[in-house]
Amino acid sequence: MPYLGSEDTVRELRRALSNPNVQSDQLRYRNTILKVIRLMSQGVDVSGLFSEMVKACATVDIVQKKLVYVFLCSYATLNPELSLLVINTLRKDCQDPNPMVRSLALRNMTNLRLPSLVEYVEQPLTVGLRDRAACVRRVAVLGWAKLHNLQPSSEIDAAVVNELYGLLRDPDPVVMVNCLRALEEILKEEGGVAINKPIAHHLLNRLKECDVWGQCDVLRILQRYRPQSEDELFDILSLLDASLVSPHSPIMAATLGLFLSLCSGLPAVSLAALERVRGPLLAACGSASREMRFTALCHIQLLLRSVPGLMGAHYKRFFCGYAEPAYIKQRKMQVLVELVNDENVAMLLDELKGYCTDVNTDTAQAAISAIGRIGRSYSDRCLGILTGLLGLKQEHITSAVVQTMRDLVWVCPQCSSTVCLALEGCEEALQDSQGRQALLWLLGVYGERVSSAPYTLEVFIDGVRSEASLGVKMELLTATMRLFLCRPAETQDMLGRLLHYCIEEETDMCVRDQALLYYRLLHCGIGETRKVLQGRRSDPSLGVLIGRPADPVSQWACSFNTLEPLRHGAVEAESATSNSASQSTDPSADVLASTFHDILKLLVLSRLGAEQIKDEDYVCLEKRVQCPVVPHCSPQSLHAAMQLVNIQTLAFTPPNTLPWRVYLYTHAHYAGSANTPQSTLILGELLYTGEERIKVTLKQQPRDDKALKGFLSILTTVLHTLGCGQL
Repeated sequence: MPYLGSEDTVRELRRALSNPNVQSDQLRYRNTILKVIRLMSQGVDVSGLFSEMVKACATVDIVQKKLVYVFLCSYATLNPELSLLVINTLRKDCQDPNPMVRSLALRNMTNLRLPSLVEYVEQPLTVGLRDRAACVRRVAVLGWAKLHNLQPSSEIDAAVVNELYGLLRDPDPVVMVNCLRALEEILKEEGGVAINKPIAHHLLNRLKECDVWGQCDVLRILQRYRPQSEDELFDILSLLDASLVSPHSPIMAATLGLFLSLCSGLPAVSLAALERVRGPLLAACGSASREMRFTALCHIQLLLRSVPGLMGAHYKRFFCGYAEPAYIKQRKMQVLVELVNDENVAMLLDELKGYCTDVNTDTAQAAISAIGRIGRSYSDRCLGILTGLLGLKQEHITSAVVQTMRDLVWVCPQCSSTVCLALEGCEEALQDSQGRQALLWLLGVYGERVSSAPYTLEVFIDGVRSEASLGVKMELLTATMRLFLCRPAETQDMLGRLLHYCIEEETDMCVRDQALLYYRLLHCGIGETRKVLQGRRSDPSLGVLIGRPADPVSQWACSFNTLEPLRHGAVEAESATSNSASQSTDPSADVLASTFHDILKLLVLSRLGAEQIKDEDYVCLEKRVQCPVVPHCSPQSLHAAMQLVNIQTLAFTPPNTLPWRVYLYTHAHYAGSANTPQSTLILGELLYTGEERIKVTLKQQPRDDKALKGFLSILTTVLHTLGCGQL
């Protein structure tokens, strides 16, 4: 027997295929062809047998035909001239009395994928659309889509498009769905299938006849239809009611997507639909398929943005199983954070505490981060757990806890005393750069409360020559400078050694430039240095704003049942609370970066001349509001009041200073063309120069007058409320 894959093997198969004795024995001939297909599937080049296989397709044996067609479709592009020989056989098979043979011939005629054969394929496909057998019509409909895909620049005859529209009423549901798919491909540049009232009602009435994926396609395409009256809308919703609680997750998701699309102007109906799908979504979270579980969790996070209490009573369903993969555990922990309330916080924290010692380090660190997020609302309980985890002296746990504590005191400064007590001695278990940067930041900001802070920094300074992380070096410089300002006697010598090394010996220009900046800053005097390094801190007595207002369903409805919820590590965009030196992987960083990119773009537009800006893209509005007491309120009160109405403050001057300015922004959502939700950015400036009124300047892009007037009304109400509170 020749070696498998050698030229001798192909030569032997060629002799066997050409042997009249083998050709006369149907079973031997089929087995020889089967050997060719087996070699082809193993990656052996058997394209040299193309002419012999062309001859083999002229047979009445349907099994042999299928085998030969697999070969021919695989190697047709390598042998375009010889492929012409196959067309005659295929066209002849298209007239065979057996519908299976006709459908097989049509399918493989389009699968040859040769532009030179298009003229020979069109006529059989046209005849196939009118075939009495449903299996032939199914193949013929999809064949036109393949033909268009082969030559996208060419236009398909309008008569064919009309015939495909007519086949939407075919008695076979698969033919109907295939017509939708084919028309979507053919009419892609025109926006896909045109759905009018008769077509929409016909598809809805025949929805249950389709298989699972057919129903999904129909429901997806029906999102383009807009009912002409409220009665028609509720008739459609009644027809879809059973599909909304379907045991098949794809159908349920597609139906909910259609519900949200149809009810964009009826928020109460949308919320009722979200309540209805709670059961199917929870069932999908327990699916045997890991992919299905992950997808269900992603979409549950999306729903919780508008209905935070949707899964509150079922929080135990999101407890992690021991054998679950890490990516599902981490997603479940994100959901658990959303479901925390006064009644279940103890049980959830106890559950998350168990995950902190998971064998998977990523899962353990995600659990610690989740506890930190809960700590923004329940700081005392969470700090007790985090402090206890430091006692384990495990590197990855200590690192995650220190980073979490840094993020926690940033938003909850009242926790700083407990955090400072917990930092004693934890530097010994820190090895990774992120954990050391977090520790250095804490020692720099709260070093006057940590008795061992100078000695800890001295250990870092003594080993700075062997330090590989540039981030640690830069954080060490800042921390030492800050500690010097509050404990100069203990820090002066080590600060001098650190600055000397960074200026004279350090090779990285970023570290060297930062050291030079601090060195020159010290020459300006301690007072100037304090102004730069010890800025205004948050008031520890200021409470933390917990929770967030529910987002409108229209804000995320267009991304439901798509890949969008799966792309991001978290759906919610959180405020950037961590230190700028830390490297965050939270998707909120991407959202924040995108927001500031839009703000910078708007600022650039505002600097251009009016003749360079299109009216529909940009608008500027100025108005004066009478509330002179507001400039005397604290920045924290102003910031908290704006947060309550979803307005973000960018910067503000200290109170009782003239001129007094505040810069703020917000995103407003509105229905754009085709009722698709769009976002507009509004950037505002409040200016008080001592007069009776505050000058309010608003800039918006893209233009939406209704959103701008609504924002101005809300802003005016907040300013008057603050003014009344200061009287």
